[in-house]
Amino acid sequence: MIGGEMLNWSDLRPGDARPAAAGPAATAVLAAALRPDDAVLIAGPHAAELITAAVAQVASVDLLLRSAPDAEELAELLDDAKGQVFCGSLDRWLVDETYDVIVALDGLERLVGPDTASFPWVEALDRLRERLRPGGRLLLGATNSFGFERLIQPDITAGIPRDEDWGRSVGDRAPAGLKPLLSVLGTSDLQTFAVFPSLVQADLALTTVDGFAGIAAARAVASRNDGPVLMDPYRVVLDAAAAGVAFELAPAWYFVIGAEAPPVLPEGVVPEGEGVLLEEHLLMALRCDDQAELRRVIPAYVAWLGAGGAGSPDNVILDGTSYRLFGEAQELDVVEHLQRFAKRALESGSRQPWPAAADPHALTARLAAMAGIAVQEQEFTPDEVVRPRGSAEQLTTVARLADELAHASARAILFEGTVSGIRRSLPYRVGHAVLNPARVIRRRLKRVLRKVRR
Repeated sequence: MIGGEMLNWSDLRPGDARPAAAGPAATAVLAAALRPDDAVLIAGPHAAELITAAVAQVASVDLLLRSAPDAEELAELLDDAKGQVFCGSLDRWLVDETYDVIVALDGLERLVGPDTASFPWVEALDRLRERLRPGGRLLLGATNSFGFERLIQPDITAGIPRDEDWGRSVGDRAPAGLKPLLSVLGTSDLQTFAVFPSLVQADLALTTVDGFAGIAAARAVASRNDGPVLMDPYRVVLDAAAAGVAFELAPAWYFVIGAEAPPVLPEGVVPEGEGVLLEEHLLMALRCDDQAELRRVIPAYVAWLGAGGAGSPDNVILDGTSYRLFGEAQELDVVEHLQRFAKRALESGSRQPWPAAADPHALTARLAAMAGIAVQEQEFTPDEVVRPRGSAEQLTTVARLADELAHASARAILFEGTVSGIRRSLPYRVGHAVLNPARVIRRRLKRVLRKVRR
């Protein structure tokens, strides 16, 4: 114990706070930055599997934790490992130790407890840097206070005090935004990663968020936000990547100082090569009403499936006339693959060029018909209605449908006026007068013939 420890609090299993830093990207950055003869300090709450992975790679690992229960649990877990467990606040840690690597992937905010009235973020960073040996490496995480979460999901708990929201100065938190953070770090020997979907669930870390990397980031964010949302998470990240601002809007960042890591963590989650996601290509054709392109691509895609391909359009890369998987194979039949695309297209709020294809079954049947496949009719149920994913997309869809209805009503009024004008015209009345007697004679002849037959 070094002072400032929290006796009845756990960051590994919090009841009313976020859990410790974890994820495949965190494990991957450790594997890239650590060396066998390193002395390592892991500062702040990190998942047990992350700590054990570090212990297996280096000579010694020390831990600095504010939670007494966590310190006891990890001390037992690492009983056979070389290193020490310090329990308390960073501002009261006065032992004379230096390290080759300091790991703070959870950030710096949870290195002190409520007994510390004020401990600015910059001062906490300086304290850690003082512990680095010459040529040492620092692995630092920071949460983005204005990331995709602010656009996707309203923080309804912002006004509800939680156990971890004790009184702290605003300066105790990381600077808001990427540029202020880079300015504070103030070093050229720096590698920056955008982390998705969060520090506590770091599935992916990227040095650039564009192309296929943007798609991987969009999938990670969408997987974390599967409830009601303000905007479709998948589409928001893709649009931000296309605009070149996805890196600045990332939920969090890793800063690797003094070490080198691959541009994608973990490796292999972002495919290499040229091409475009098939789903995006088809959605663009739908928006532009390019039915010729749809009739060209859909049969080719179905032929690829028939030749052994196994991926829905959101999991397939189109490169000219060739197709390849983006991710794991999906064991579905052809119609199920098309149906998955139809549902995702409707969830995205994308414009459909066919008014009759407003439900997944109708849209699937129309797409399948382009490849010569007949989809059996099924009884309509309310569950088949697919609404756009986010509230913004729903409002956009309502506005678009209202506009289309207004145009249809205007055309109907114009048509009715045209018909009424024709009926009032002299040629129509003359023709009606000439043809009307003929109709009367025809009806009377039919009656006479019926009587004769009887």
